[in-house]
Amino acid sequence: MKKLKVLLVGINSQYVHSNLAIRYLKAYTKDLDYNSVIKEFSINDRVERILEELIREKADIIAFSCYIWNREMVRGLSKLIKLVDERIEIIYGGPEVSFDGREFLEKNEGEYLIEGEGEETFRSLIKYKIRGKGPYSVDDEDAFSDKCRLIVNNQTINKEEDIPLNIEGLFYKKGKEVFYGGIRSNIDINQVVFPYDEEDELDNKIVYYEASRGCPFRCKYCLSSVDRNIRFRDIEKVKKELGYLMDKKVRLVKFVDRTFNCDEKFATGIWEFLTNQDTETKFHFEISANILTNNQVNVLSKAPKGRFQFEVGVQTTNNQILKNINRYISFEDVAEKVKEVKALGNISQHLDLIAGLPGEDFHSFKNSFNQVYSIRPEEIQLGFLKILKGSPMMDEKDKWEMKYSPYPPYEILKTKDISYEELLVLKKVESVVDKYYNSGKFNTVLEYFEKQFDNPFDFYYSLGMFFDEKGYFSRNISNAEYYRVFLEFNSEKLRGENKALRNIIKYDYLMFNKKKWIPEFLENENDKRWTKELREKVLSLNLDIDKNKLHVEKFTIDMLNFVKTKEILDKITYLVYDENNLNKIVDVTGLI
Repeated sequence: MKKLKVLLVGINSQYVHSNLAIRYLKAYTKDLDYNSVIKEFSINDRVERILEELIREKADIIAFSCYIWNREMVRGLSKLIKLVDERIEIIYGGPEVSFDGREFLEKNEGEYLIEGEGEETFRSLIKYKIRGKGPYSVDDEDAFSDKCRLIVNNQTINKEEDIPLNIEGLFYKKGKEVFYGGIRSNIDINQVVFPYDEEDELDNKIVYYEASRGCPFRCKYCLSSVDRNIRFRDIEKVKKELGYLMDKKVRLVKFVDRTFNCDEKFATGIWEFLTNQDTETKFHFEISANILTNNQVNVLSKAPKGRFQFEVGVQTTNNQILKNINRYISFEDVAEKVKEVKALGNISQHLDLIAGLPGEDFHSFKNSFNQVYSIRPEEIQLGFLKILKGSPMMDEKDKWEMKYSPYPPYEILKTKDISYEELLVLKKVESVVDKYYNSGKFNTVLEYFEKQFDNPFDFYYSLGMFFDEKGYFSRNISNAEYYRVFLEFNSEKLRGENKALRNIIKYDYLMFNKKKWIPEFLENENDKRWTKELREKVLSLNLDIDKNKLHVEKFTIDMLNFVKTKEILDKITYLVYDENNLNKIVDVTGLI
């Protein structure tokens, strides 16, 4: 007899991402007698290609994991699937459909929708389907109960075959009617089955891992605020599972825990374990900086450099705005701890800001940016408020006169405190900050320009407006052009002289790009004539650099002096770059 076949489909926001939810469902039902297949795509894939691959599998059921970024694509695919083969049943699940399950299932193709945590609900549904029952029969003790004998559409339900399917956490459709099995209690996280096995191809993927569920905080804009029941996985089980991922040589493990360090003993236990491992795997955590203890900082100080990455949700440095969103902390406390971690020198930190928060105007956001920038974290993420179904923020949208897109990702358009036009400006600032600051490849150039503005925000604002005027946001520009923009910006906007700047740009360019070819706009007079002669001289110096990985370059200012002091001195200098070590730059001017 043919086994039930279910496709578990994840459509990720990027190719390097992987879908944790569908892996949980497969792992939690691996003992059942059915065939489950995971299929992953990205939103950049063509709908036609995804459809072809799904239909080719000849599945009985297709289950979609739904998020902000793929909701519309999933809706379209579901319609196409039914047009090709109406016998295929469709299940929806995930945060994007959990807070309007009935409405979503009424308006879209498909038979089932799983609300909230899906492991137990999915398992009950699959057991029911395996037994070969139609979607409305009743002799599965897991799926039905006497309490289902109720009044539906003013009619008393007495016949067994008419009793609604009663799986907690499940919406199902019968004809045009949608029925609901009721709220399901959250699962014990220790019952969740580790979702990765030898079949998973995890090379060059970001692997997601979950050590706890729930969040202690009640931020109004966040869906995690709905579940304050924090549940931790057994720490020894966590260590064993992380060991498996390290043995698989996973490049990056990203914890999806909302506030990883909310439990002192648990957090330090995991960090100590990972610190002592011989591995190249990196680990990313979302933490709340203000609750970092001295003990946690001490544990982190012993971690190998680059082993840990932290994401810190600052959101705003305005303490009144923090109160407006139920974050009863002060930025001063956050900044103090972020600086402590930065001083360790071994952990990369990513700080988040959100534009469009209730009560925050353009000036306040600008101030937040400048205060966060002064800390000099490795990355600054400028995000924009999203009004999510199910979040407490939805209940206050009228109070703050919030207008937001009704389409995913439900992003804020304006509030009574910040206009649509001002948010568009911040979008442009966000783009240039992400490209230039967060990449870490333009640090010397950025320091040159920051000196010429009253504050960092004013510089990125001016650069963002220049990008917009030139049309660079509306077309793809090459890697080299991103460097050339600085010369145009300097001469056209600041009326500056480009001789010194050209040297500074070239210094950064050679740090992170192939050195066999340098863009013409970065060449100094007579550079090419000197290259071969200089190389021969440098090779004769017997520097501790592989001769095949060595590059020598001429500058017309004292570059290393500028890096240290930000002072420009006219002086012919020669620097040797080691392509195996970006931080190894040797000044050989005196030796030559």
